[in-house]
Amino acid sequence: QVQLVESGGGLVQPGGSLRLSCAASGSIASIYAMGWYRQAPGSQAPGNQRELVAIITSGGRTNYADSVKGRFTISRDNAKNTVYLQMNSLKPEDTAVYYCNADVSSHFAGRLDRWGQGTQVTVSS
Repeated sequence: QVQLVESGGGLVQPGGSLRLSCAASGSIASIYAMGWYRQAPGSQAPGNQRELVAIITSGGRTNYADSVKGRFTISRDNAKNTVYLQMNSLKPEDTAVYYCNADVSSHFAGRLDRWGQGTQVTVSS
Protein backbone atom coordinates (compact mmCIF):
# COMPACT_ATOMS: atom_id res chain seq x y z
CA GLN A 1 0.00 0.00 0.00
CA VAL A 2 0.96 3.59 -0.56
CA GLN A 3 -0.13 6.34 1.81
CA LEU A 4 0.13 10.12 1.76
CA VAL A 5 0.24 12.03 5.04
CA GLU A 6 -0.18 15.81 5.05
CA SER A 7 0.76 18.34 7.71
CA GLY A 8 1.10 22.07 8.17
CA GLY A 9 -2.43 23.44 7.90
CA GLY A 10 -3.96 25.84 10.38
CA LEU A 11 -5.36 29.29 11.02
CA VAL A 12 -3.49 32.32 9.71
CA GLN A 13 -4.26 36.00 9.28
CA PRO A 14 -4.58 37.56 5.82
CA GLY A 15 -1.13 38.30 4.44
CA GLY A 16 0.43 35.52 6.46
CA SER A 17 2.24 32.35 5.40
CA LEU A 18 1.91 28.61 5.85
CA ARG A 19 3.92 25.65 4.61
CA LEU A 20 2.21 22.37 3.83
CA SER A 21 4.06 19.06 3.64
CA CYS A 22 3.00 15.71 2.24
CA ALA A 23 5.05 12.55 2.70
CA ALA A 24 4.45 9.38 0.70
CA SER A 25 5.24 6.00 2.23
CA GLY A 26 4.78 2.34 1.42
CA SER A 27 5.84 0.05 -1.39
CA ILE A 28 6.94 2.83 -3.75
CA ALA A 29 8.97 2.14 -6.87
CA SER A 30 8.80 5.70 -8.17
CA ILE A 31 6.65 8.81 -7.96
CA TYR A 32 5.70 10.77 -11.04
CA ALA A 33 3.75 14.01 -10.63
CA MET A 34 2.82 15.28 -7.19
CA GLY A 35 0.35 18.04 -6.61
CA TRP A 36 -1.85 20.04 -4.28
CA TYR A 37 -5.59 20.50 -4.74
CA ARG A 38 -8.12 22.32 -2.61
CA GLN A 39 -11.82 22.22 -1.93
CA ALA A 40 -13.50 25.28 -0.48
CA PRO A 41 -16.66 25.07 1.63
CA GLY A 42 -19.76 25.50 -0.52
CA SER A 43 -17.66 25.27 -3.68
CA GLN A 44 -19.58 26.02 -6.89
CA ALA A 45 -17.42 23.71 -8.96
CA PRO A 46 -19.36 20.92 -10.73
CA GLY A 47 -19.74 18.02 -8.34
CA ASN A 48 -17.87 20.13 -5.77
CA GLN A 49 -14.65 19.08 -7.49
CA ARG A 50 -11.26 19.77 -6.07
CA GLU A 51 -9.40 22.68 -7.66
CA LEU A 52 -5.82 22.17 -8.83
CA VAL A 53 -3.53 24.53 -6.92
CA ALA A 54 -0.07 23.44 -8.08
CA ILE A 55 1.64 20.43 -9.58
CA ILE A 56 5.26 19.34 -9.96
CA THR A 57 6.72 16.59 -12.13
CA SER A 58 9.47 14.21 -11.11
CA GLY A 59 11.83 16.39 -13.11
CA GLY A 60 10.81 19.55 -11.29
CA ARG A 61 8.54 21.20 -13.85
CA THR A 62 5.76 23.14 -12.15
CA ASN A 63 2.35 24.52 -13.00
CA TYR A 64 0.10 26.76 -10.90
CA ALA A 65 -3.47 27.92 -10.81
CA ASP A 66 -3.68 31.56 -11.94
CA SER A 67 -5.13 32.50 -8.55
CA VAL A 68 -1.96 31.48 -6.68
CA LYS A 69 0.81 32.40 -9.13
CA GLY A 70 3.44 34.57 -7.49
CA ARG A 71 2.21 33.68 -3.99
CA PHE A 72 2.54 29.89 -3.71
CA THR A 73 5.57 27.74 -4.45
CA ILE A 74 5.52 23.96 -4.87
CA SER A 75 8.67 21.90 -4.38
CA ARG A 76 9.62 18.31 -3.73
CA ASP A 77 12.36 16.23 -2.14
CA ASN A 78 12.57 13.03 -4.16
CA ALA A 79 14.87 11.38 -1.62
CA LYS A 80 12.19 11.82 1.04
CA ASN A 81 9.17 11.21 -1.26
CA THR A 82 7.82 14.52 0.01
CA VAL A 83 6.13 17.47 -1.64
CA TYR A 84 5.79 20.94 -0.12
CA LEU A 85 3.56 23.94 -0.71
CA GLN A 86 4.85 27.27 0.54
CA MET A 87 1.92 29.68 0.72
CA ASN A 88 2.63 33.40 1.13
CA SER A 89 0.41 36.48 1.08
CA LEU A 90 -2.56 34.35 1.99
CA LYS A 91 -6.05 35.66 1.31
CA PRO A 92 -9.42 34.71 2.84
CA GLU A 93 -10.36 33.12 -0.48
CA ASP A 94 -7.51 30.62 0.00
CA THR A 95 -9.51 29.07 2.83
CA ALA A 96 -10.13 25.43 1.94
CA VAL A 97 -9.22 21.86 2.69
CA TYR A 98 -5.94 21.16 0.88
CA TYR A 99 -5.31 17.69 -0.48
CA CYS A 100 -2.05 16.15 -1.62
CA ASN A 101 -2.05 13.91 -4.70
CA ALA A 102 0.62 11.62 -6.13
CA ASP A 103 0.92 9.50 -9.26
CA VAL A 104 2.81 6.51 -7.93
CA SER A 105 4.31 3.33 -9.30
CA SER A 106 4.00 0.68 -6.60
CA HIS A 107 6.17 -2.43 -6.35
CA PHE A 108 3.15 -4.73 -6.00
CA ALA A 109 0.09 -2.83 -7.23
CA GLY A 110 1.25 -1.09 -10.38
CA ARG A 111 0.34 2.52 -11.15
CA LEU A 112 -1.69 4.22 -8.42
CA ASP A 113 -3.38 7.59 -7.98
CA ARG A 114 -3.20 8.39 -4.28
CA TRP A 115 -4.75 11.16 -2.16
CA GLY A 116 -3.96 12.40 1.29
CA GLN A 117 -6.60 12.88 3.98
CA GLY A 118 -6.67 16.66 3.60
CA THR A 119 -5.53 19.49 5.85
CA GLN A 120 -7.59 22.57 6.70
CA VAL A 121 -6.25 26.02 5.87
CA THR A 122 -8.22 28.95 7.25
CA VAL A 123 -7.29 32.54 6.44
CA SER A 124 -9.13 34.93 8.71
CA SER A 125 -8.55 37.92 10.94
